[in-house]
Amino acid sequence: MKRFAALIAAGLLCSSAWGQNVKVTPLGSHAGELCYSDRATIFEDPTGVRILYDAGQSVAGADDARLGDVHVVLLTHAHGDHIGASKLSALNAGTCEKPQLVSAAPNSTTAEIAAAKNAAIMMVADMGVFIGKKVENIRGKPTGLCAGAGGAITVPQTAPCRANAHLGGTHAFKTADAVRGVEITIIYASHANNVPRSLLSEAVRNQLATDDVSIALGPPTGYVIRFTNGLTVYLTGDSGIHTEMKSVVHDFHKANLMMINLGLTAVNAAAAAHVANDLVRPASVIASHVNERATENGKLRPDSLTARFIGLVKGRPVHLAISGRTMEFDGSGRCVAGC
Repeated sequence: MKRFAALIAAGLLCSSAWGQNVKVTPLGSHAGELCYSDRATIFEDPTGVRILYDAGQSVAGADDARLGDVHVVLLTHAHGDHIGASKLSALNAGTCEKPQLVSAAPNSTTAEIAAAKNAAIMMVADMGVFIGKKVENIRGKPTGLCAGAGGAITVPQTAPCRANAHLGGTHAFKTADAVRGVEITIIYASHANNVPRSLLSEAVRNQLATDDVSIALGPPTGYVIRFTNGLTVYLTGDSGIHTEMKSVVHDFHKANLMMINLGLTAVNAAAAAHVANDLVRPASVIASHVNERATENGKLRPDSLTARFIGLVKGRPVHLAISGRTMEFDGSGRCVAGC
């Protein structure tokens, strides 16, 4: 009987931990708004694992006080607005349509943050090696592979490290006292992955400038993150419609929350709504990467492309990636606070 009671108590403790929420905090150029250049997002697992998704140009580099601890850095592709060829000069500087930026060359905001935060660099292998080299240039020390045990990478690490993988590859990240880790899988995206020439060495940059081209750092990607409370988030990256949104993301991973990158460079409102309604079919959607001033005084502009997308999504709420507003999601993909 005592053993049975102990098992019940342990089960209740596990259920309590399983029921805790994942915190999602967008970091945009203007507090309380969803603006043109906004990309960066912090995800925090109930166990304390903190993940930065696409640092981009809406953070002021590694010194941005909004970042806090960063254990894992994700990057979908090397375009300047994602890798961070420029960075925010200061929060709220410039306008929502045109934030005031300064150059982050030759290292990028992604590398600056990974170096300063001793973060694990989790991205497709070619890009991870490139960022790892930038981190080495900043620190003057090679960027080694991430250390772990029991099939998981332990965070925080004592130095920045590489957790490279290829399409379909998965790594788990776990705090020392956690029972389970956060699983991150690299997913296909239909886009491009050319790095800005400003981030390349002078010799290579001059050679490529003759033909006005750059180089690709492997395939573009998205991510699926399975958090310890059961929440499974699909981060689309910049992507047009592709069949793996249904076969891999919905059918296999069963994602219940999707953060979708809008903007006409990848998907228009109708295509993005089709992804939400018919392909991924998550419980909830977060709209990000809007390439417009989507809000005014924190409220959705009714004449925006973002509003058009939201009007086409059926049967599930769409939440805006408002800068500085922390949303909390339970394991079923439902927003329970901050939305």
